[in-house]
Amino acid sequence: MRQRQSPTVSSSANTHATQNQIPTRSQQHKKAPQFDLLDSPKNLYLFCLAFRIVNALLVQTYFNPDEHWQALEVAHRITFGFGHLTWEWKQGIRSYLHPLLFAFLYKVLALLGLDTPLFMIKSPRLFQSLFSAFGDLYLYKLSVVLFGDQVAKWALFSQLTNWFMFFCLNRTLSNSLETILTIVSLYYWPCIRPSSSKLPLGSRKWGLIFAALACAIRPTSAIIWLYVGILELLVSCDKPRFIFLEVAPIGVLVLGLTFLVDRLMYGSWILVPLNFLRFNFLSSGGDYYGTHKWHWYFTQGFTVMVFTYLPFSIAGIMQSKQWKLSGLIAWVLGLYSVLGHKEFRFVLPVLPIALIFSGYALAELKSSISGCGQRKESADYHNKCPAKMHLAIFFLLATNIPMALYMSLVHQRGTEDVTYYLSKEVVEGKVTDILFLMPCHATPYYSTVHRNLPMRFLDCTPSEEKGTPDESDRFMMDPVGFASEFAKNWSLPSHIVIFDSEEKKLRDFLVSHSFKEIKRFFHAHFKVDHDLQASVVVYALTGS
Repeated sequence: MRQRQSPTVSSSANTHATQNQIPTRSQQHKKAPQFDLLDSPKNLYLFCLAFRIVNALLVQTYFNPDEHWQALEVAHRITFGFGHLTWEWKQGIRSYLHPLLFAFLYKVLALLGLDTPLFMIKSPRLFQSLFSAFGDLYLYKLSVVLFGDQVAKWALFSQLTNWFMFFCLNRTLSNSLETILTIVSLYYWPCIRPSSSKLPLGSRKWGLIFAALACAIRPTSAIIWLYVGILELLVSCDKPRFIFLEVAPIGVLVLGLTFLVDRLMYGSWILVPLNFLRFNFLSSGGDYYGTHKWHWYFTQGFTVMVFTYLPFSIAGIMQSKQWKLSGLIAWVLGLYSVLGHKEFRFVLPVLPIALIFSGYALAELKSSISGCGQRKESADYHNKCPAKMHLAIFFLLATNIPMALYMSLVHQRGTEDVTYYLSKEVVEGKVTDILFLMPCHATPYYSTVHRNLPMRFLDCTPSEEKGTPDESDRFMMDPVGFASEFAKNWSLPSHIVIFDSEEKKLRDFLVSHSFKEIKRFFHAHFKVDHDLQASVVVYALTGS
């Protein structure tokens, strides 16, 4: 899978005189002993894995419905025979390749008798940390071959301390795995490396395999690989071989295996990439879930993700003059800006690249500091130099760590807490059926509750007629009117889950139907898409 980064690779990257190379400290002074952690890829992976495991345990909030509804819910249905499939699976615009990873995890838990409420909620993100650590390792390795080991250390520092990577990479989104596969693949592409870098025979094939897997999991990943493929064509001396003996057979093999998997799971031949393209690009189906201005990624989305690393990333781009990689960031942001529907996670794969550039700027700052004492005799000037580096590190940590912890532990945690609570209540036989009177997909579902009992949520399947409100929309527009009409045909649930913003309007309705509040969970301090949803409330039927 991964190749050991031998000292010769670092040496070649460090001794080759290019304009974007940062001199290592060993070139300025006597060679200092290397820290074993960075000398051994195995040790570095284990360090990153330990970090990501802690990271996974600290992520306890709800971010995007797809983390549960397009991965874990599907995997739960595959393994245990029950779980909700959203409309996307009925229209064949999702591949089963990604959920099957977590179906394997669930199967192992079931065989070991560990499919308890605690393990069902914690194990998927812990499992994801195995892949996340590989992403961290390959970001370091890619940085080494591009800029040398000093930049690689600071690039890894940036990756591990960036708030959004901490918040998102360990989530079970297909975008997270796409990001990891992107970084791994870029390491193997000759066109990304300095011209003097020596690659083992077959390296480009590994790059193509990982790129094809990324496209199989997220068809929109083709945006990235179109750019990289064109670059490779421009620099390659064996273009026919690249196209006909590498791209074509590897693409056919990986995507063909994906089609076979989907044929097995769907029960018929489904061309997921074609359906995905038709819905998201040709029909602008994603716009149903909201649109943003064309400049959103540049002025808000990606800027928020990079956060306080932004000035360092910009400085690193300008100083390194590595226009191929910075061009990839611009290419991805530009093409995604054309689409009306925009989300943070869509551009996650290029966030690590921006953080590599921030690592370059930090290494450049440290390098200039290391030499400033030799260039200036003034003690005052020399004493100011280390302070700049310390100030930069303090600034980055002081802004990113609180943000990472707040978003991972506090903001929007109520919907995760309530389903974990219900899963424990179900085990004790206190819950028989549940109604979620809230915007659709606002909570995890069977993959956390883990019992095949009747549950109901408000549907939000896109209507063929534009402008037609779905169940979720109608409820949010008139909670009392919708609930009164809905109650005429319902099978009385034992429990109702609702946000406090709607609960205030429906309190009399709930009491009149013999429900009483039994539990309340904190959710958020500020509003996101709707009115402030400060807490999640559980009502139980009197006597339940």
